[in-house]
Amino acid sequence: MAYMEAFADYLQNERKLSKNTFESYIRDVRAFYIYLQNNDQKIDSVSKTNIITYLIYLQKDGKTTSTISRHLASLRCFFHFLVNSRYIEHDPTVNLESPKVEKKLPSILTKKEVEKLLEQPDAADAKGLRDKTMLELLYATGIRVTELISLDIDDIQLEDGLLLCKNSNGKLRTIPIGNYCLKYIKLFLSDYRDKLGPSADEKALFLNFHGGRMTRQGFWKIVKYYTKKADISKTITPHTLRHSFAVHLIENGADLQSIQEMLGHSDISTTQIYSKINNTRIREVYNRTHPRA
Repeated sequence: MAYMEAFADYLQNERKLSKNTFESYIRDVRAFYIYLQNNDQKIDSVSKTNIITYLIYLQKDGKTTSTISRHLASLRCFFHFLVNSRYIEHDPTVNLESPKVEKKLPSILTKKEVEKLLEQPDAADAKGLRDKTMLELLYATGIRVTELISLDIDDIQLEDGLLLCKNSNGKLRTIPIGNYCLKYIKLFLSDYRDKLGPSADEKALFLNFHGGRMTRQGFWKIVKYYTKKADISKTITPHTLRHSFAVHLIENGADLQSIQEMLGHSDISTTQIYSKINNTRIREVYNRTHPRA
């Protein structure tokens, strides 16, 4: 399998893929190679029909549509490499369409469930107020958990009630903060943040017990703890509050373009899924309440 070593080198040194993506590509291609061996077939004789048969095999094996699409993407990259490196003459994945992945509607909380969750932290001490402020800010702005824990003190413009948020690509967006959330941010900064023991040069807005920046894993534990404390049966992740933020804005008449800008979506089609959720909920209410539904 000399070409596999060459493919791995190509992914790492030319494509410079992340560790997870690299391992995924290699794992998928090896699975296909084992499939070929079991069917007494060689790489240089693979046809488009063979690829389609393999995808059907994955489907029968219980693989999800998204997983099958990922396998096909891995094979596309692999055969493209083989052709360019002249290991084979023809690419069997050319013009082969990926199976359509049906987008699942994200889980959201009702407004009462959000209130119940946000009421759980005890704002009378530094930890409780920190947790309360983080949850309030997540719901007030709809930012991602990575963006939340990446916030520095200077990213909060208290006088203007604005949040400066930078996404993973470095793109900056400005999001308004409601007065209710702003009240807790001001209290946290003025009276409680320093009690968590930050060093003099620590810029992070939210800190852990060691005085350093809050981690993604640490915040997930916080959400899980207060979900259990609130006795909410739904599975709640930090992203659930982001979804709920968007749907609740739509319910109250916000336009999709404004929500798109606040969420930092590059394509409005991503934002439109929240409108679909709202329409689904309206239909459920109609069916439940209208006498001739």
